[in-house]
Amino acid sequence: MLARGGKQRIPRPEGVRPGDAAPWSGLSPDERRFSLADVRAACSTLAAPSGTSGLEVAGTTLPAAVLVPIFEEDGEARLILTKRPETMPTHQGQIAFPGGKLDPVHDPDLCAAALREAYEEIGLSPSSVEIVAELDSIVTVSQLFTVTPFVGLIDRRPALSPHATEVVAVFDVAISELLHPDTFREERWDGPSFREGQVQTPGLDRAVHFYELPGETMWGATARILTRFLVHLVAQRLR
Repeated sequence: MLARGGKQRIPRPEGVRPGDAAPWSGLSPDERRFSLADVRAACSTLAAPSGTSGLEVAGTTLPAAVLVPIFEEDGEARLILTKRPETMPTHQGQIAFPGGKLDPVHDPDLCAAALREAYEEIGLSPSSVEIVAELDSIVTVSQLFTVTPFVGLIDRRPALSPHATEVVAVFDVAISELLHPDTFREERWDGPSFREGQVQTPGLDRAVHFYELPGETMWGATARILTRFLVHLVAQRLR
């Protein structure tokens, strides 16, 4: 099995310190296992989105959407993730959910944008996806997009065909692996945030989440979205 973690461009400021333990650190191995039915049940309790949450960044934002695609295999729910090429103008090499900007010509709404982008990036047929939840939007630090995530369930492992100019790899991870004690890590960052390497907003104190996957590290907006989703998913099991 590959060692945890991978190479990423991470603009750490000075004064980084360890953050809190994973919100789900008290779960047993059995409690970390989720079926697709478990995910569906958890999503059915989601309240209406409360709007943009997380870090507030001044400036104009562009609407964007991502799909959180989940299927079941061997009784376990698994998330589909992509890796961006190093040739992309932004977020080079990062682990991400399929998604992108709203196209006002082709997308009637943000959900349609998420499904269209997933089809264009990894060949996931929109007709195979059942949207079961819309998660709270987040504002990205680097590009100032307002990103709305949609949870989509797929009844079996899909046949995917990544678009090479947008995706260099597509892979899936069991939710139980994402909830494993060795996967999640939090850092506290003081000082400025960064927009394309330039100081954007001084005086921030924020939690930055990392997921050390086999051979890869996920961080940034994708990790923020995933953490919020997992916190909701495990809430009933932590009571």
